[in-house]
Amino acid sequence: MKLITITLPVFFEEEAEAITSLFDAGLEILHLRKPGASYEDMEKLLNKLPSEYLERIVTHEHFQLASFLNLKGIHLNGRNPVAPAGFTGHISRSCHSLEEVSKYKTTCDYVFLSPIYDSISKKGYSSAYTPDTLQKARQAGIIDAKVMALGGVTAAHFPEISSSGFGGAVLLGDIWKRTGTDFIGHFKELLRLASLF
Repeated sequence: MKLITITLPVFFEEEAEAITSLFDAGLEILHLRKPGASYEDMEKLLNKLPSEYLERIVTHEHFQLASFLNLKGIHLNGRNPVAPAGFTGHISRSCHSLEEVSKYKTTCDYVFLSPIYDSISKKGYSSAYTPDTLQKARQAGIIDAKVMALGGVTAAHFPEISSSGFGGAVLLGDIWKRTGTDFIGHFKELLRLASLF
């Protein structure tokens, strides 16, 4: 099972160090999501990271950063729904319905489907899918290896995410609420558990 991490929407002290330590621990893909952030602030954060990790970062904003800094790619969503003309790199997209997954999956490297569980980071953002709905979507070929589960994901959900046919899980609240504690130990345990599926 693939594990993807999304940044917090706001910058914080020592964020570059935290991101670097996640990559050092084995993080494969990080989604840089900072709604409303300036190009300069995004670039400043990226420039603090070891250059070899930039190719593992997908940006949700300021798509020109992907080309200028050789990032992994771009992520489309409601704020930024269209890829730049001629863009040939990695493209992923946020989906909030099974219909959107069906519509966009073929033109993306992968898509996020959310919210699968009650959000940890967004209060009142509740699960939109029953386990039965997810199983039917899997049987219909809608959920497959190109669909990543987002929203309230913790290690306890890995078995269900796997049995529902998702190709991976997207982590946000479960990771970032632990900075200052055994942040990296927790992430390594998540990686270990994900490798079982």
